[in-house]
Amino acid sequence: MGDQKANRVIAQRLKPGVDFRKTLEQIVELERIRAGVLLSVVGSLSSAALRTPAGTHIILSEPLELVSGTGTVGSGGIHVHVSVSDENGVTFGGHLLEGCVIRTTLELTILDLSANMVFDRVIDERTGYKELVVNYL
Repeated sequence: MGDQKANRVIAQRLKPGVDFRKTLEQIVELERIRAGVLLSVVGSLSSAALRTPAGTHIILSEPLELVSGTGTVGSGGIHVHVSVSDENGVTFGGHLLEGCVIRTTLELTILDLSANMVFDRVIDERTGYKELVVNYL
């Protein structure tokens, strides 16, 4: 794979009232991230929308702690999973959907790998979803 170019780290605080997924997609576009991974995601949400492994949706409309987030982002789209907990510590997790609205803050750190690769997504006939294809530069 030859000489590797330097990667960069993008860190931002997302503010109350914005949709996490929509804002993350905007950051990927504005920062021209062709391949990246979430390093850290912490904060709070006033509502959450998650897709479970069975394909059903969980909609939560209460104060939530965003306890973890992980995934890949790039020019082909994003694939992010999050875990949230309610006031009793009951935890829910799943695929990040629109509807995860930030309550007080969300601290986001992304490792941009675009200097060395591009993440694309193509429909996989077996899964029916757009799946990751890694292209090295």
